[in-house]
Amino acid sequence: MSDKTEQLNELIAIIRDGQRFYEHAHDEVKDVRLQALFHDMAQTKNQVIQALSVKIAASHEEPTTHGTVVGKLRVAYADARATLSSDEEATYVAQLEEAEDRILEAFEDALESAEPDVRALLAVEMPKIRACHDRIRDLKHGM
Repeated sequence: MSDKTEQLNELIAIIRDGQRFYEHAHDEVKDVRLQALFHDMAQTKNQVIQALSVKIAASHEEPTTHGTVVGKLRVAYADARATLSSDEEATYVAQLEEAEDRILEAFEDALESAEPDVRALLAVEMPKIRACHDRIRDLKHGM
């Protein structure tokens, strides 16, 4: 596996963690506005995953289909906190913001070290990543 593919697969795994977390949170919250937001955020994550996967496939390599252990632990932690919280929805939003921080940081790090063709792809996808991050951050601060 090339360094380029490894870097993209790491990003895919981290983004997939976010996608799965939004899908999980969608099923856990009762507020229909939050459900719609979480659905939109999961769809955006899927679009970014697809864009990165196309780049990997173009190199005749396989994109990862997995997330990370950290992502699974984050969901379990959020579930436990939500169960103990008086405001379950705010707990999920706070944990999703931390997931967004992780995704944004991974993208920023990759942009610094990526080869030019990967950097160009990441630059195209970065506005989606930043918009998701800012959207959930603003929601958290508004709650």
